[in-house]
Amino acid sequence: MNPQAKLIFTTSLLLGTTITITSNHWIMAWTGLEINTLAILPLISKSHHPRAVEAATKYFLVQATASALILFSSMTNAWYTGQWDIAQLTHPTSCSILTAAIAMKLGLVPFHFWFPEVLQGTSLITGLILSTAMKFPPITLLFLTSHSLNPSLLTTMAILSAALGGWMGLNQTQIRKILAFSSISHLGWMAIIICYNPKLTLLNFYLYALMTTTVFLTLNTMKATKLTTLMTTWSKSPALNTMLLLTLLSLAGLPPLTGFMPKWLILQELTKQDMAPAAVLISLLSLLSLFFYLRLMYCTAITLPPHTTNHMKQWHISKPTNIWIAITTTLSITLLPLSPMLLALT
Repeated sequence: MNPQAKLIFTTSLLLGTTITITSNHWIMAWTGLEINTLAILPLISKSHHPRAVEAATKYFLVQATASALILFSSMTNAWYTGQWDIAQLTHPTSCSILTAAIAMKLGLVPFHFWFPEVLQGTSLITGLILSTAMKFPPITLLFLTSHSLNPSLLTTMAILSAALGGWMGLNQTQIRKILAFSSISHLGWMAIIICYNPKLTLLNFYLYALMTTTVFLTLNTMKATKLTTLMTTWSKSPALNTMLLLTLLSLAGLPPLTGFMPKWLILQELTKQDMAPAAVLISLLSLLSLFFYLRLMYCTAITLPPHTTNHMKQWHISKPTNIWIAITTTLSITLLPLSPMLLALT
């Protein structure tokens, strides 16, 4: 892609995100979401592969539908209450429509069907943008309207997302699809707590984005997109491979790594809100996700495949590793001791 065009699309992404997260009016928030959608489409389809074009088409249709529902929700609320302010979303029908629209934009169950297919049809860097930056504006809208949303509806969608995200990731061999179902599962953890402690949802999202960025950048450095290629990456960069192992365990939420912090705090908050059954259920469902994280870890650093692989083992990578990988990897596995300070900041 032309560097000037890539700069324009990246700037548009930043502009759309900034407009959405700083606006108080529904029309401005909708405008920012539309700018984001139009800016990411060329990045998805830049390889001109039929699968990339298909992914861009699916993404456009789903996002356009979700944006239309957001606009319809805000118009319905304005019709009944006379308010266009985002924080003044009070009509029950508008709140339900908005919840469905945001769930569609994020990829929450039952609107999850598009996300794994779109992520599979894009490059790793574009998949990183879709998994992190593109989810920030919808999460912000959920944060701003959290006091008006239906807790029962969000809890149901959250538990279904945690269940399906873990269950569907079990038999996948494509790493991008595994990370897509991982994202769906993590979104379930964010959605279940949004009505009770919205700042905890933002903290969970920030840590998820940090760990996912580390995994995507590492996989991009190693050029690994399937489990069969992941099994031979130990010969390219042994140290980086070991750090990827720890980052995957952190993404799974095992102590004493960073990923344990948001799950610990969310379970604690759910218990305070007298939602112990929901806390037990979602923590048990996270074991499904843990299984495919352990599978990825097993393929990464412990053993070679039991069958002959067609991928030639490569010697150490000659180019130096990106400094951002070192920074994000360190943060992805060592932030748990700072959890009291991070909790105080939220």
